[in-house]
Amino acid sequence: MVALSCQFQPLVCKSYRNRRARPSAFCSMQPSQNNIKVIINGAAKELGRAAVIAVTRARGMEVAGAVDSYLVGEDIGNVCDMAEPLEIPITNDLTMVLGSISQSKATGVVVDFTDPSKVYDNVKQATAFGMRSVVYVPKIKLDTVSALSAFCEKASMGCLVAPTLSIGSILLQQAAISASFHFNNVEIVESRANTTDLPSSDATQIANNLCNLGQIYNREDISTDVKARGQVLGEDGVRVHSLVLPGLPSSTTVYFSRPGEVYTLKHDITDVQSLMPGLILAIRKIVRIKSLVYGLEKLL
Repeated sequence: MVALSCQFQPLVCKSYRNRRARPSAFCSMQPSQNNIKVIINGAAKELGRAAVIAVTRARGMEVAGAVDSYLVGEDIGNVCDMAEPLEIPITNDLTMVLGSISQSKATGVVVDFTDPSKVYDNVKQATAFGMRSVVYVPKIKLDTVSALSAFCEKASMGCLVAPTLSIGSILLQQAAISASFHFNNVEIVESRANTTDLPSSDATQIANNLCNLGQIYNREDISTDVKARGQVLGEDGVRVHSLVLPGLPSSTTVYFSRPGEVYTLKHDITDVQSLMPGLILAIRKIVRIKSLVYGLEKLL
């Protein structure tokens, strides 16, 4: 990975004596020692491939390692269908990659797209080599988050655990909290392409945010056990309805109502590219933090 360094020189137009010189830019490709070295753990996944491309295009950072148990030995640039190979082979040995980068004394961040059972050990390894972590692993248990928080606090090392990397989803959550003080009824309706992890982490996060605010929602049938009314999350009556509709975008809609009025908040994700601005922001922010942060919204 290289960084662009640009120099500007005046371009003099000889044909017009009175015309002002205007700058023209030419860029030379030079390696930067100050780039954040980013390791993508779960690089062969769709999300991991999108992250490799996003980090490669972002200023001030570069892909320094690609870890996965799939497509081992393949160049990650080729796997991502990039114009040129990155000369970074996929490996299944995270420790080896961490050791190689730590010897360069560079600032490093491990992006973890693996699974809940591996997160704790992955973050411990990264911390042992002096590197921060950005974890986006839906359905990670709160016990794991608590254990990681205590570990990172003791090690004075930053770690972000993000239930979502979508800035749009976070804005929806913040709007929902504001609306909850003005409406007595709320329902969350989501659609997903498959039945994995329902209700989703987005819907669960919204429901958790709306609970414990001093509001009781849907009082008319808060205790009903009719299955068609959806699943109640928390103790304040927030109901979630999860639809499985292959072919539709991943969608989350929050309905608020009171007599004579309905207020609707909706957010659709049509591609994993929507998560990349949040990921790049997280990588830049986490290098300055010395503890665990839960939720990307705390870094906005």
